[in-house]
Amino acid sequence: MTMPHTRQDTFLSATAILLTIFAASSATSAKDDIKTTFWDSLSALCGKAFEGKVVSTDPQDAELAKARLVMHVRECSDKQIKIPFHVGENRSRTWVLSDLDGILELKHDHRHDDGHEDTVTQYGGRALDAGTKSRQAFPADHFSIEMFKREGLDVSINNVWAVEVDDATFTYELSRPNRLFRVAFDLSKPIAPPPAPWGHE
Repeated sequence: MTMPHTRQDTFLSATAILLTIFAASSATSAKDDIKTTFWDSLSALCGKAFEGKVVSTDPQDAELAKARLVMHVRECSDKQIKIPFHVGENRSRTWVLSDLDGILELKHDHRHDDGHEDTVTQYGGRALDAGTKSRQAFPADHFSIEMFKREGLDVSINNVWAVEVDDATFTYELSRPNRLFRVAFDLSKPIAPPPAPWGHE
């Protein structure tokens, strides 16, 4: 037997719908706040350069750890931040962070000293969750996975990159099974900006 639909039932249904909408709106607002705070923290560093050091212990990074490591927050807009990463005299690397309508993306721009792109370049991924106000992680996207396979770099298909920034430190991280690389930069001691990265003069 079907029970009659009452005004109270209608009121309760409408209330449930409104609560669901409010919860979804609140979650979206929280994610936007996290992304905005992270982006603003990076933007506040624009124009500045910092020296860093390898803080992970993977033996394969021993030689890189001996070099002078410098990051330079060189180009900033509302939608993109470019951060060259210099290893000694090597100026081939630039981290490119983009805001794609609220979704954060990290790509790696690799160039030769004549400015031409390396065969392994523009790899990275998009943040799949809100992350935190100080850390965003970027698993390898489809483009990167296919490029790694094509170039015989299958070990890299499970790469997850992360960027961390707070009042004291900027940290870049690469992780995958049996691999961890972290380099941290002291934000309390700005240095003179380095030359432009290759291909960006």
